[in-house]
Amino acid sequence: MAVNSPLPVAAELKPVAGVEIGFAEAGIKKPNRKDVLVMKLAPTATVAGVFTLNRFCAAPVQIAKAHLAAAQTSGKPIAALLVNTGNANAGTGELGLSLANETCAALAAQLGVDAAQILPFSTGVILEPLPAAKVIAGLPQAVAGLKADNWYNAAEAIMTTDTQPKAGSRTVTIGGHTVTLTGISKGAGMIKPNMATMLGYLAFDAKVAQPVLEQLVKHAANHSFNCITIDGDTSTNDSFMLIATGAGSLEITSVDQPEYAQLRDALTELSLFLAQAIIRDGEGATKFMSIIVEEGSSVEECRKIAYSIGHSPLVKTAFFASDPNLGRILAAIGYAGVDDLDVSKLNLYLDDVWVAKNGGRNPDYKEEDGQRVMQQSEITVRVKLARGAATATVYTCDLSHDYVSINADYRS
Repeated sequence: MAVNSPLPVAAELKPVAGVEIGFAEAGIKKPNRKDVLVMKLAPTATVAGVFTLNRFCAAPVQIAKAHLAAAQTSGKPIAALLVNTGNANAGTGELGLSLANETCAALAAQLGVDAAQILPFSTGVILEPLPAAKVIAGLPQAVAGLKADNWYNAAEAIMTTDTQPKAGSRTVTIGGHTVTLTGISKGAGMIKPNMATMLGYLAFDAKVAQPVLEQLVKHAANHSFNCITIDGDTSTNDSFMLIATGAGSLEITSVDQPEYAQLRDALTELSLFLAQAIIRDGEGATKFMSIIVEEGSSVEECRKIAYSIGHSPLVKTAFFASDPNLGRILAAIGYAGVDDLDVSKLNLYLDDVWVAKNGGRNPDYKEEDGQRVMQQSEITVRVKLARGAATATVYTCDLSHDYVSINADYRS
């Protein structure tokens, strides 16, 4: 079960004007489960995304990036997103590209648009050919079922090892305009920054110029999906997409408009909610940890230290065991790669407990205080470097026996 993350309520997931959603049970990996998703967009929509930095990026990632670029020059907007689970179509070479293109062409034919107006996404097992025939066979069902209030089904349709769907909605007022935002995400393992083995789709009904949307998606990702780690593995298929449908009354054409910052903050808040939902549902997770590194000389060094702590199997297993073996955190800080770090000035806190003072054990620290915090399901690790004003936060979870079992059984 996810850590302190209640199931989304379908009725609370607000439709976004300009988006229609349909799904199918195509039997890609297992029968009787939603595994094909179609998101049809209004012609007024603009779309921007960020993708995995893994050099083995999957065929659909390569095609989605190419189709996004083509949309900027062709004058033909992105018309739909096509997502399948059960197969990543990664490590599949030219055949993988051909099969992904086949699915784009099939959906385009049903919607009456060009194949280059379709963005494909896949998630699942790597190094296996995409069963394109199954995906294509499921498209009529998905297209026939297109409707605006299908976000809960959409969240279910992109799940793999997730134990529950991840979705959220917000309604905000910006400059006198009401804006609706709804998003979904998936991911539970192979989660690491830049980005994670995750898919995220967030739609909102404002009209946003393409260059502005590019800035919005980068900011939202850098403050959410690029701040999470479960196991230190970077996936081949990560994608996070922002969709501005243009169906509402708010229009933003410049980052200098006062409304820009308000929209940016609303999108980032919902993105962070969706990213944290992934960590809360990490494979085998029993605890959710926020790692905050403060007083650094740069955000980059703060992030390096936070990720070093968040990636450490020794740290994560100690949290799973509720064992205040907190010297492991100091060790992870020490090998983070900040060469000129003066550890004699460093302070470490576990929630309200001051553990390490000026680089050594705080004389007032009592192990029973550390034990009390370690037994909580949500814990904050705070590191103060005493070398500047920069700060960074990374979110992670513990590492349990179930993580090993889930991944050992992944293909069975």
